[in-house]
Amino acid sequence: MNSILTKINNQIMFDLDKWQEITSALKKNKLRTALTGSGVMFGILILVTLLGIGRGFQNNIQSSLGNFATNSTVFWVQRTTKAYKGLPRNRFYQFTNEDLAAIKRSVPELKNIAPEINGWSGGATHNTFRNDKKGNFKIKGSSPEMNKVIPVEVLSGRFINENDLKEMRKVITIGPRVQELMFDEDEDPVGQYLKVNGIYLLVVGTIKPLSQNMGNRDDIIQMPYTTLQRLYNRGDKFYSFIATAKVGESVEELQNSIFSILARRHSIHPDDKQAIGNFNIAKLFQKIFGLFNSIGFLFWVIGFGVLITGIIGVSNIMHVVVKERTREIGVKRALGARPWEIISQIVTEAVFLTTFSGFWGLVIGVLIVEGAGKMAGDTNQMILNPYVDIKVAFIALGVLVVFGCFAGLLPAQKAMRIKPVDALRYE
Repeated sequence: MNSILTKINNQIMFDLDKWQEITSALKKNKLRTALTGSGVMFGILILVTLLGIGRGFQNNIQSSLGNFATNSTVFWVQRTTKAYKGLPRNRFYQFTNEDLAAIKRSVPELKNIAPEINGWSGGATHNTFRNDKKGNFKIKGSSPEMNKVIPVEVLSGRFINENDLKEMRKVITIGPRVQELMFDEDEDPVGQYLKVNGIYLLVVGTIKPLSQNMGNRDDIIQMPYTTLQRLYNRGDKFYSFIATAKVGESVEELQNSIFSILARRHSIHPDDKQAIGNFNIAKLFQKIFGLFNSIGFLFWVIGFGVLITGIIGVSNIMHVVVKERTREIGVKRALGARPWEIISQIVTEAVFLTTFSGFWGLVIGVLIVEGAGKMAGDTNQMILNPYVDIKVAFIALGVLVVFGCFAGLLPAQKAMRIKPVDALRYE
């Protein structure tokens, strides 16, 4: 088989007369050639288009995440549902900064932990002032670890650091919308002061959220969460936090460890799972990415299904071609044509038809995907930057060549079983 394919390859590459003969034969039956090639073309077109659009959906999901730590879990306070240690059910409590320290000391699976604390935004009134400028922005308490869980891009200056937390410094970082409304276009905000809810705070950095869907926004003012607690008279209390697991560690085990510590510290019944709200974000993203993998596999199945149908059509047509050329094959055999020359003639025609049709299917598919990307633009909420992977394109074309060879081999073998004498008598 390998020697036959090698000979066929040499014949395909160097016999120009045979190429002219092939193109001439295909032109004689233009309608049949077009209909046969369309099956292969639509197979590649459907495959490429589905994979490209699917990539656009996946890009949109990944863009909405930014660099969000997917191996994470969220905890929040809820009322107890069971009485415990003399304390009544339906009791309310709050997390404390010491809870965070205890979790860091006792949970080896933990990578990062960051409280989520929101400040009063002023409702419908303005909460931020500078000279004659004013605005109403989202105020949030943050920490260096929060920037590892929900990252932002630091455009100038710096982000909140550990010393800011320890010393409860009155410093802030601001988003692009805040800078636009509170500062002139050519003005550097770093080192300037903003009056937020009646308190002057120093701008130490400007930031840009990597995602608008994970809690960070363009109109955000972030300060050390310890500073926010003091300014809003919250002591060391807060209502929720995010924790991430180390690489290779189970988020579910991390949840169980944190729950045990919190339950013990706040006198919550060990079986009162409703008292501490939590959500496994890692499990959610596993389902999302698993869904995309399943959809991608389905696209491959659909595309290859249509493609195989087209290849079968090519093989059937080559059987018809062999039957039509029975007398011609007989003449060639009688004049001394070697077997592999007859085989290469038929296989080359099948490969040419499948590859040529597949190439145009690939081109049209790429154009459709590119057109969809341009029509969607950067603000489309469904697909983002769809594209065709060049590896997929080469794999598809390579598969076409292989399938084309097999589509031609069976009819070619049938042709070789025809005896020259019988072929010459064939009408």
